[in-house]
Amino acid sequence: MKKRLLGTLPRTVLLALVSVLCSSALFSQTKTNSRTAPDSIVPVGVVKGLSDDALLETVQRQTFRFFWHGAHPVSGLALERSNTVKAEHYWDYINEAWGEPNFSKTEFGPDAGAIGGTGFGIMATIVAVERGWIGRDTAVRRLIKIADFLINADCYHGIYPHFMDGRTGKTIRFDRLDDGADIVETSYLIMGFLCAREYFKGNDPREVYLRKRVDQIWGAANWNWHTNNSNKLFWHWSPNNDFDMNFPVWGWNECLITYIMAAASPRHPISKDVYNGSWVGSGGFRNGKTFYGIKLPLGNFTAGGPLFFEQYTFQGIDPNGLKDTLGIDYLEQARNHTLINRAYCMENPKKFKGYSEKCWGLTAGDSYKGYVAHSPDEDFGVIQPTAAISSMPYTPKESMQALRYFYEEMGDRIWSIYGFVDGFSIHHNWYAKSHLAIDQGPIIVMIENYRTGLLWKLFMGIPDIQNGLKKLGFSSPRIK
Repeated sequence: MKKRLLGTLPRTVLLALVSVLCSSALFSQTKTNSRTAPDSIVPVGVVKGLSDDALLETVQRQTFRFFWHGAHPVSGLALERSNTVKAEHYWDYINEAWGEPNFSKTEFGPDAGAIGGTGFGIMATIVAVERGWIGRDTAVRRLIKIADFLINADCYHGIYPHFMDGRTGKTIRFDRLDDGADIVETSYLIMGFLCAREYFKGNDPREVYLRKRVDQIWGAANWNWHTNNSNKLFWHWSPNNDFDMNFPVWGWNECLITYIMAAASPRHPISKDVYNGSWVGSGGFRNGKTFYGIKLPLGNFTAGGPLFFEQYTFQGIDPNGLKDTLGIDYLEQARNHTLINRAYCMENPKKFKGYSEKCWGLTAGDSYKGYVAHSPDEDFGVIQPTAAISSMPYTPKESMQALRYFYEEMGDRIWSIYGFVDGFSIHHNWYAKSHLAIDQGPIIVMIENYRTGLLWKLFMGIPDIQNGLKKLGFSSPRIK
């Protein structure tokens, strides 16, 4: 009887139904140890012809599996990646961007939890509850698990390290000097927790407990400590090496949220002089040049640098109508940077196979050369799906075109149990088998901000955040 009924359905509807059932079955699996999931590509029923809304939902939900089923089984932290990597690949980005010396070659094992990526995962969990993929109480239990673990984990003046062992809570160091606090990653973590505090506002004892834990983490973070009594904000501090890395957070890049969080702190805020001294006052803040007929307001990278600059901060901060005292329009910055990145890929000066108006997006991620901050300055023919997809709020038409191409035409090579793999190169016939927390998270969150503005509403409505924005001279329709 069921077979005959299914046989009466149109083929496109039948395929869509099969895809949903397969996806639901995969999503409902509960593995005790998520690291047993294979890194290889697994067919999960790519269906052509989905509506835009259905496609967005499919991508968001499948990607969320990375943070739900792929989280560390002990702590609930987002794993840095679904495989292992050596630290020198990460530091390639730092070396090339700021001219820092070479760093040691540390291996990140399967217990490496990402502090910033966990913040992105917390925001993604809110989306999952709002869309009914997981239950509210189930989500709260997971977030309490993470918060309780972090309360007892390594922490330095309230600031967490970049990577942490998800089993022990001990810092995983990059280098002899970089073995302590990372103020940028901590800003991503607490951005996620603050959104959770705003979303889970019920009287249920668990939600009350979660909010208290978030208040503890938020209140303990000593942002002002990282000024080292100067008008600079330093990225790292070490209990063994103090501020020996001497690495200020200069602009323009992914770190605007760090200054906003630091200014917004209810207990340990920085002054605006710090913001002026090491962010807008830096040589890397302004641009003003035109690329492909498009003006780029900020950043000293040619053609804008990697696209994650416009995505990490703006998962919580709404760029629509956001302006500063210098007259910078942050939606214009984000949109223009994205369009320039796409225009570069369309021009394709290095003649890489596959680049086109529908196959674009250069940002930091895995490649056949290791971890690289891909950009027009550092182009090896590798596309990161997160770059175009996470730009959905800025370039909806262009990003949807890319998303359909990735899903419908490239799906058999790059669509997996955790959504899209981290990168691919048609030119080099290379397709990643890895997924990175800091690339997966923005896909879910930025699609949701495009669809409903959910995370923007939550984060921008927080009085502390509004105070921080006003303190730094920002104006926004969301600031009361």
